[in-house]
Amino acid sequence: QVQLVESGGGLVQAGGSLRLSCTTSRSTTSFNDIDWYRQAPGKQREFVAGLSSGSSTSYADSVKARFTISRDDAKNTVYLQMNSLKAEDTGVYYCYGMRAGSAYWGQGTQVTVSS
Repeated sequence: QVQLVESGGGLVQAGGSLRLSCTTSRSTTSFNDIDWYRQAPGKQREFVAGLSSGSSTSYADSVKARFTISRDDAKNTVYLQMNSLKAEDTGVYYCYGMRAGSAYWGQGTQVTVSS
């Protein structure tokens, strides 16, 4: 069974930083891509950042220059480093992976940014 487990969420003041982790039950290199999404209260889930198997990265305009996605294949983990956090970054952050034609989601981790 393929699982993605997020961790690292919490409460932080505006301007602060957090690093989220997404640990996979299969090798990260076996995924076509692993992305981060977030969902704020009352809003739709939205794309935040993505990392392809070829190590190409992509970011939502709202987080460019503040967030960085990376991975450690030895640890089967993808990270989302979030700097200069804003109140509007508050939400549940989900890890998403596409592997062998199937999509997988983690359970989410809460990030709350106080202004």
